[in-house]
Amino acid sequence: MLTFLYSTWDPSTGIHLGPVTLHYYSLMFIFAFGLGYMIMTKIYKIDNVNVKYVEPLFTWTLIGTILGARLGHVIFYQPELFREDFWSVFLPIRTKPHLEFTGFSGLASHGATIALIFTTLYYSYKIIRKNPFWVYDRIGIPVALGGAFVRIGNFFNSEIIGKAAPENSPFAVLFPQQSSEYGAIVPRYPTQLFEATGYFLLFVLLWILFRYTKKKYQQGWLFGLFFIILWAVRFFVEYLKEPQGDEFIHFAGLNTGQILSIPFMLAGFVIMFTSKNRMITEEENEKPD
Repeated sequence: MLTFLYSTWDPSTGIHLGPVTLHYYSLMFIFAFGLGYMIMTKIYKIDNVNVKYVEPLFTWTLIGTILGARLGHVIFYQPELFREDFWSVFLPIRTKPHLEFTGFSGLASHGATIALIFTTLYYSYKIIRKNPFWVYDRIGIPVALGGAFVRIGNFFNSEIIGKAAPENSPFAVLFPQQSSEYGAIVPRYPTQLFEATGYFLLFVLLWILFRYTKKKYQQGWLFGLFFIILWAVRFFVEYLKEPQGDEFIHFAGLNTGQILSIPFMLAGFVIMFTSKNRMITEEENEKPD
C-alpha cells in the first residue's frame, strides 16, 4: 500500500518592504484586478468596442466586489459584527478591543456576485448602453480568473481550509498558521487550491468559447455557463471544507455555501436556455463605437 508524506505549508506573511508588509492576499487581489483590466481591454478590442468603456467598468467592478464581498461575509457568516464592531464591517479596521488596521478580510463570493450584478446593470444602462447580458458574458471571463487568484490568496493565509485528510493522502497539507477556529492542527485538504484550479479551468474554457465560437452573439449564454460551472465548483468543494464562522443556514445536510450556490446555478440554466432570444449580429455587437 502506497504511503505519502504530507506537505507542510508555512509561508511568510508577505513581502517585507522596510516597515511595510505587502501581504500575499492583497497581492493576489492586485493581480486579479490588474489582469482583469488587461483582459477586458483585450476583449473590447476584439469586439471593436471603444476601450474608453473599460475604465468605468473597472471602477464599478472594484466597488461592487469589495463592498459586496464584505457585506456578504458579515450577513451570511458573521452578522454579530453589526452589533459588536460596526465600523469594521465597512472599513479595513478593527475597533475592539483596540483600534487596529486589519486590511479587508472576511470576504464572501456570494455577496460579491450579488453586488456585481447591480453595479453592472448600472454600467450597462447608463454608461455603455448595451444589454446587461452582453457585459455579463464578458466580465465573467476575468472574474473566473480573479476567483482563482483570490483562492490562492486564501491558501497563502492558511484560511478557508479543508477538513482533516488521511496522512497518506497525496492531497494532505499541514497548515501550522491556521486560525484557532479550525481546531487541532492536522493534515487537511487544500480546498483553496481545488477551487482555484476549477476557476482557472473555467477561465480557459470561457476564453476559448468567446474567442473561437459565435456564442458571444447569443447574449447570456456564456454568462449562464459561467454561473453553472463556477457555483458547481464551489458547491462540490464545500463538501471538503471546514465551516466558515457560525454558519446559520443549513438544509438537508448542506452548508451555507452550498445552499447559497444553488440559486445561482439554477439562474445559470435559465439564462442559458433563454439566451437564444437575445441573439445579435456582428454589427450590433460592435455598438457603441
